[in-house]
Amino acid sequence: MAREAAEAPHRASEQLHRNAALVREAGARLRRLAPPFAATLARGSSDQAAGFGKFLLERHAGIPVLSHAPSIGSLYHATSPHFQGIPVLAISQSGRSPDLLAAAEDAKEQGALIVALVNDTASPLAELAEIVIPVHAGPETSVAATKSFICTLVALMHLTAEWSQDPALLAALDATGDVLEEAARADWSDAVALVRDATQMLVLGRGPTLAIAGEAALKLKETSRLHAEAFSSAEVAHGPMTLVGDTDPVLALAPLDEARTGLRERLADFTARGAQVIAAGHAEDIEAARLRLPATTTAHPVLAAIAQIQSFYGFANALSIARGHDPDSPPHLNKVTRTL
Repeated sequence: MAREAAEAPHRASEQLHRNAALVREAGARLRRLAPPFAATLARGSSDQAAGFGKFLLERHAGIPVLSHAPSIGSLYHATSPHFQGIPVLAISQSGRSPDLLAAAEDAKEQGALIVALVNDTASPLAELAEIVIPVHAGPETSVAATKSFICTLVALMHLTAEWSQDPALLAALDATGDVLEEAARADWSDAVALVRDATQMLVLGRGPTLAIAGEAALKLKETSRLHAEAFSSAEVAHGPMTLVGDTDPVLALAPLDEARTGLRERLADFTARGAQVIAAGHAEDIEAARLRLPATTTAHPVLAAIAQIQSFYGFANALSIARGHDPDSPPHLNKVTRTL
C-alpha cells in the first residue's frame, strides 16, 4: 500500500502528458453537447472519486450532476429515458464489476454517452464506453486502492478543466506532479499515537475535501477496522457531533477555498468537548487542533484536496500496522467488487 501510494505523483504526471490530446477532445465534445446535467456511476473508492467529480463539474463547469446508483440499472432496470444524450461518467479501476457494467449497458441503451474512467483499458467497461479516459495508475496489487484513486481524481480534474475551460484549473494541472510529490513526503505519523486505540472517529471535509474525507473514512474502515465516518464540517453539528466524546479523535481535512467558512469555530467546539482534533489546512483555520499536520496551503484548492489524500495514505498504512493489521490484505475484500 505504501509503495503504491508513493508512485501516484509520477503516475499522475505521466497520465496528464499521455492524455493531453484525448481529454482536450473529450472536453470540446462535451462542451458542444451542452447537456442539461451529467451522471456518475461507481462503487467503493470510485464512488468517492465520483463525489469529487460532482463537486468539480458543478463548481467549475456549472453542470448539475446526479449519482446514478448501479442497482437502478442492473437490478431494477429503471434507467430513465431522460438519459438520452446525457454523459454518464462510469468510474472503475478494474472496469469489471458486474453490476456497474450492467448499469452502464442499460444507460447506454437509453441513449447515454458513457465516459469511462478506468485503469484497465482492456476491460469490458472500456469496450462499451464511447469515451475512454485511462487513469494510467499501473498495476495495483494492494486491495486498498491508493494510486488508482489519486490518478482518478487527477483525471477528473483534467476533464473538468478542459470541459469548463477554467483558466485557473487548467493552469493548476502543470503543478500536479510537484504538489503531489511534496504531499507524499509530508509526515503525518505523529497522528498514529492519537488514533491507535480509538474505537470511533469522525473525518471532516467540505467543498473540495468532502469526498476526500469520505475516502479517508473508508480507508480507515478497510485497513484499520476503525469505525470512521465522514461528514461535512457544515453538517456535522446536526446530530453527529453529539457522538464525539472525551479523547475521541476527529480528523479535519480543511479546504482552501470559500468552504473554509466556519471551520475555525467548528474545530474550537470539538476541542471544547475534549475531542482530539487532528487537522490539515490554513494555520488560522486549524489553530484549535491538538495536532496540525503538514499540508500545502498555496496550491489550487482542487489540487490541494488531492494532495491531502496523498499524505493521508502514508498515515493510514502506518496506523493499520500499529493496530496489528495488514493494510495490503483487508479481510473480506477483493479488488473487483462482485455485487449482484
